[in-house]
Amino acid sequence: MKIPATLLSIKTSLAERKKERKRLRGPAELYYAIADSIDMLDAGAWQDLTAQSGFFMSINYLAALEQVLPVNLSARYALIFHGRGEDRELVAAVYMQIADISLAQVRPEKETATDRKWVNSIDQLAQRARQRVLVCGNLLTYGQHGIAFAHDVDTKLAWHGVVEVLYRVRQAEKLAGKTHFVMIKDLHEPYIEQAAHLDNLSYRYVETEPNMVLTLDAGWKNYDDYLASLASKYRANIKNGVLKPMEEAGCTVELLKDLSTVQEQIFALYKAVQINADFRPFELLPEYFSALQKVAGERFRCSVIKRDHVMLGFLISVADGDTAIAYHIGFDRLAAGDLPIYLRLLHAGITDAIAMGCKQISYGRTALEPKASLGAKPQTFGIFVRHRQPVLNKLMKRLLLGIEHEDAPERNPFKKAKPLANTIVE
Repeated sequence: MKIPATLLSIKTSLAERKKERKRLRGPAELYYAIADSIDMLDAGAWQDLTAQSGFFMSINYLAALEQVLPVNLSARYALIFHGRGEDRELVAAVYMQIADISLAQVRPEKETATDRKWVNSIDQLAQRARQRVLVCGNLLTYGQHGIAFAHDVDTKLAWHGVVEVLYRVRQAEKLAGKTHFVMIKDLHEPYIEQAAHLDNLSYRYVETEPNMVLTLDAGWKNYDDYLASLASKYRANIKNGVLKPMEEAGCTVELLKDLSTVQEQIFALYKAVQINADFRPFELLPEYFSALQKVAGERFRCSVIKRDHVMLGFLISVADGDTAIAYHIGFDRLAAGDLPIYLRLLHAGITDAIAMGCKQISYGRTALEPKASLGAKPQTFGIFVRHRQPVLNKLMKRLLLGIEHEDAPERNPFKKAKPLANTIVE
C-alpha cells in the first residue's frame, strides 16, 4: 500500500520537529557566565558585545539602573561564549529582570461580561498567588533591550544559548520561589523570525500593540519645520486644538535641566498617570528619574509644562543612537480634563528629538490614534512567552500581554509630494 505524499510530509515534519525539540532541550555547545550584578562580569566582553546595541544595553546605564530598580524587580546578567580559555569567542550578552507580581494586578479595570465570568473563576487564586516572572529584556523601557549578539554569529546557536541561560536562571531561582513564567520581551524583525523555532520549547509568540514610530525628515531643523510639513487640516487642528489652548491658559513648555531638585514633583505626576493603568507591574522610585538623567547626559531631555510656576506634566526622551525613545510621561489628570496636556507633551517630544539630532521617535505602545495623527507609523512588536501551568498561562496571556489589541489607524498628516514635471529629452 502506497503512503500518500501528504502523510509522508506530515511524518517528516513531525520527525524534524521532534529532532529540533530534542536539540533545544539538550545543552548547547556553549559556556556561560551568569551574575546577579553587572560589575561581576567581564566589563570588556560586555562592552564589546553591546557596542552596537545602544544606550539601554550599555554597562553604564545598567550599572546605574541596578541601583534604582523598583522594589519588586531584580536584575540578572549573562555572557555567552563559544569555547574556553584564550580561544573563546563571544556569542551574546543577555540582560534579564525578575519581577515579583501579584496575579491580582493583571486584571483590567474594564472587562467584558465574558472576561468577568472567566476572571471570577480563578479570582481566589489570583488574590493569593504571586508570580515570579523572568523577563529577558527591560520592563522599564520598550524595545529589544535584552539581547546583544556578536557580529556574524550563528543566530540559531545564539538563541539556543539565550533560552539555556533563561532555563539556568529559572532553575537557580527555585531557592527564592518557583519562576514558571518566562517572557522574551519586545521583539521585532529580524529577531521574531530568528526566534520562531523556539515554539519547539513551548514558547509562544504573542503580538502586542505596535510601537509607534515617527520618522523625522532630514530637512526639519526645528518644530516649526515639522508644522510646516503638515497638510493644512492637520496643522490647523494642532494650532487650534493643542497649541492655542495651552498658550491661552498661560502654559509654557520648558526644558528641565536638573531633575534632582524636583524629583518628588516628577514622581507625583508619573504616579498620577500610572495609578489609572490597567496593569501596574512595578512602581518607579522617585530617585530613578534623576539617576537616568545623570547617566544619559546629553542623550537626555525632559520637557515640562508649567502654569504659574507649577508643573502640570513632563515627557522624558532618551536618544538611543538615531532614535529618540519618548517613554516616561506624567501629568496632572485634573488639569488635563480642561487642557490638551498629553498631546502637547507628544509635540514637545518632536522638539527634543530634533534638538538631539535623532532621525526618528519611538513613542511606544498605547494611545495609537494621537500618535498616528502626528505621523507615526506602527512597528510590529511581539513577545515570546512560556508558562508550565496552562491555567496561569492563559491568565497571563489574556490580561498581562493584551492579546486582543487594536490595530493602529492609518493616518497621513503630511503634505502630498508634488509630482515631478515631465522632462523632454532631445
